[in-house]
Amino acid sequence: MKVGDYSMIGKVESNIEYKRKELKYTQEEIANKLNISRQYYNAIENFKRKPSVDLAKELAKLLDLEWTIFFLS
Repeated sequence: MKVGDYSMIGKVESNIEYKRKELKYTQEEIANKLNISRQYYNAIENFKRKPSVDLAKELAKLLDLEWTIFFLS
């Protein structure tokens, strides 16, 4: 999955949320899989916080996205 594959959504943060929902994950489920809090995951999804490179790679693998998407804004 490339960043441009969801260009119809508009904003990068919407792409991440869209992909999570497409895969039928809740924020809580993603957070549990990554051993982080739901609040921290929410901050990452909404670009209020940036994950570490390692966490970005884990999250990208889970959502089938490019890991660099978390550092675009």
